[in-house]
Amino acid sequence: MSDHIDGPRQIGDPAADLTDLFAFTSPENPAHTVLAANVFPSAGVTAVFSNAVNHSIVIRRVALAGTGKDAKFTPGDKEYRFSCRFGLLEPEGGKTVQRGTLTCPGGQTLRFVVNDENGASTPDGVFRVFAGLRSDPFLLAWVGGTTKVPNLLEHDNVLAIVIEFDTQRVLNPSEGSLFGAIAETTPLAAGNNPVERPPLRYDWVGRPEQTNMRLNNGGLEGVDDLRDLWNQQTPFALAEGLKPLFRQRLVDSLTEWDLRDGKADWTPAEIAAAANVYLDDFLLFDASKPMSDASFFEIEKSTLRGKAYQTGGGRTVDADVVDLMLTWMVNNDREYLQGGSANPTKPGTKTFPYEASPNTELQAVADGVDLAAPPDQVWAVVGPFGGRWHPLIANIELTGEGVGQLRTIETIDGKRIIERLEAIDQSQRVYRYTNVSGFGVVDYTGTFDVKPKGSGSSVGWRVQFLADNQPTLIVRTIVATLMKTGFEGLEKRFGALK
Repeated sequence: MSDHIDGPRQIGDPAADLTDLFAFTSPENPAHTVLAANVFPSAGVTAVFSNAVNHSIVIRRVALAGTGKDAKFTPGDKEYRFSCRFGLLEPEGGKTVQRGTLTCPGGQTLRFVVNDENGASTPDGVFRVFAGLRSDPFLLAWVGGTTKVPNLLEHDNVLAIVIEFDTQRVLNPSEGSLFGAIAETTPLAAGNNPVERPPLRYDWVGRPEQTNMRLNNGGLEGVDDLRDLWNQQTPFALAEGLKPLFRQRLVDSLTEWDLRDGKADWTPAEIAAAANVYLDDFLLFDASKPMSDASFFEIEKSTLRGKAYQTGGGRTVDADVVDLMLTWMVNNDREYLQGGSANPTKPGTKTFPYEASPNTELQAVADGVDLAAPPDQVWAVVGPFGGRWHPLIANIELTGEGVGQLRTIETIDGKRIIERLEAIDQSQRVYRYTNVSGFGVVDYTGTFDVKPKGSGSSVGWRVQFLADNQPTLIVRTIVATLMKTGFEGLEKRFGALK
């Protein structure tokens, strides 16, 4: 999943988890370059940037030091570093806002308000920044690398940092137009901790899928997870003692990917050369050449083939990088591999901040069952708000009476969910409830009803929700499973209507 959830550390601290890095020419102004880094996979509408994390995008000029089987891209020492830090929530005009500060190369600072669509610009127009909630632009429509599925990140959001700048005034491409970019999240400086030392960094990303698809290839059996170790490395300067370990993993992984279709399209020497290029992990872009949705990784591929590259490489918001990478790794561009979906939830835009607006539309799940029992008999079981008819419920405790009462549900796997009764109509055999806590959602409303149908009855269950800091797919799956299991229990109890 690009760099989403790329290791145990990121699972434990998603606010510092980098998901994607982009570098492309501004669609609004060809004289400008855009860098964007996303964090916090499945960020909810309540998500904010961590005030304990330094979010940085770093560029270095890169020299082409070899081609073909000797392909090599060597970064220089000079850094162009863009760093964002964020403050605590502040009250303003009856609501809360979060502010941040961008520190540009050379030390110039730029203050901005999170989620301000216009962002903030320096008076001279050299730098512009946006930070806030956006639709996740990543498209993941494969499972296991070979099974096509719909986009698994449908309707998910991320927190995005988008920086646009005057290419000539900041990078001066006349001194060399090829650059490598990385993004990293690191701890802010803190006092001495008597218990433990803070990590050097939480996460970093160069090319997409370095960690989840190559270093942690699920097709390799019995190997250690190297992702946390990789994420502790210093970008542009991997520890020399660990390079053989990472290089061998890349060779093994690329070899396994090549055989996914049952055909070897790569020689061992070609795989070794590609592994060496991947080992120097940064997103390559040439500021003097055109970049497009299809130019991602073209610089590396052409160089490995011993040819002069033709594009600016980089990575646009709409680049379908997983399909591009799979096609290259599995069959060496012999036949394009298209996943189960061709588009993310929302395409990018041609205007600043280029990543699409966040997904805030309510999602719906509905199911039902027809039972061989009259409606009143079924309602007597499922109608009470504190009824314990569901097989996944271990216990229910009620607080209060009538509309407004709360039910605290303990599930058989130990989870605790609190729901509020919002309305009930005994004559129509229907009630409506909302979730208070325990589900990772906002705006969650459920409706349960029993209606007559032939000689029996029909039970309906409908839920609307907005996922909050967890994937929409996960919430949808949980809700659908609750419905399915509950209805299976009712069928066993009352029998299915023939």
